[in-house]
Amino acid sequence: MAGITKQQEWQMLHNACMECTACPLHQTRTNVVFGVGERKSPIMIIGEGPGEQEDLQGEPFVGPAGQLLDDMLKLIGLDRSMLYIANIVKCRPPRNRDPLTEEQDACSHWLAEQIRIMDPDIILCLGRVAAMRMIKPDFKITKEHGKWFLRDNRRIMAIYHPSALLRDERKRPETFADLREFRRVLRISYPEMYGGGCWVE
Repeated sequence: MAGITKQQEWQMLHNACMECTACPLHQTRTNVVFGVGERKSPIMIIGEGPGEQEDLQGEPFVGPAGQLLDDMLKLIGLDRSMLYIANIVKCRPPRNRDPLTEEQDACSHWLAEQIRIMDPDIILCLGRVAAMRMIKPDFKITKEHGKWFLRDNRRIMAIYHPSALLRDERKRPETFADLREFRRVLRISYPEMYGGGCWVE
């Protein structure tokens, strides 16, 4: 938009999203979960949708899966202050089920605008739902996790969702290998991220 800053544009997007009633999920939500983190970062993490604790607190990945995500990020020298976290849908699906296609369609423009304004270079998808939306509709998480894809000049990788790792610890060695690959690309592309844990302005 002409004549306004990215910060103003982001705030306008946030305010509009808070009032969204485009799909039935708004009827059962406690909070809209817009996203959290550093908007200047070249890295965005995308999950599928809020769970119970996320709905209550209005922030993504604050429940048990979020605690595991924090541990996973720590393994590769990252924390939430160094990236941005969002979801495919901004309101909690009942009983934490997968968001329906029509719910994703109704909500997709919010994430699309977040990506446009933030303009990340690298996206990490958490789980099958996010990968199918962001990479390709027939994405197979069991076969294609840890692989790099190029979409709109952005590098995108998908790994198992932290909640899947909580349910099945046998998936963890594969995920740690994926994280090492993610770290390898980050170290090549953004060596400053590992200089004391601070962004270089």
